[in-house]
Amino acid sequence: MKKGAEADIYLTTWNGRKSILKIRKRKEYRNEILDNRIRTLRTIREAKMISEVKSFGVTAPLVYFVDQNKFEIYLQFVSGELVRDLSNKVIIKTCEKIGKIIGILHKNGIMHGDVTTSNFILTSDKLIILDFGLAQRTEKVEDHAIDLRLFKEVLNSAHVAIVNSAWSSFLKGYGKIVGSSRKEKVISQVLNIEKRGRYANVI
Repeated sequence: MKKGAEADIYLTTWNGRKSILKIRKRKEYRNEILDNRIRTLRTIREAKMISEVKSFGVTAPLVYFVDQNKFEIYLQFVSGELVRDLSNKVIIKTCEKIGKIIGILHKNGIMHGDVTTSNFILTSDKLIILDFGLAQRTEKVEDHAIDLRLFKEVLNSAHVAIVNSAWSSFLKGYGKIVGSSRKEKVISQVLNIEKRGRYANVI
């Protein structure tokens, strides 16, 4: 279904149920022993993260099985539409919900690491977050700002016609969860990250 930098995604079955298989790929430039260790740890961490966020009330696919020796995770197949493919009007509305979900993660000390409209599926009654391959535990404002900065970049590149409305909607939802004080701190850091990027480009 998808080939990524870190893993390949396949549509398969698990015990008769439609399933998603995620396999972490070998990095040829790394020492093989080190590479195996990194892939094992990241596979285990991702599965734990997916299970942990459910305790916060965040909806994510079920983890069916983890094979750490093969660096594989079997996940529940979720039927719905990627937010990326929705109409502009629905995307704007859904961004508030995305903001709330990211707010819940941050409030509980988790950075997602890949906040894009491709990593959320809207079903008939739920918004489901996907791909915790880059997630990590962190309370740092800088790390949480990186999540927001990435999402803002995605809106600017993939949803340019609605970027301002979608971003405002996201921040509205985010602020409802983390509070205005924390939201302003994170947004301020997003601006700092953007300034650093512009300065680097000029140099």
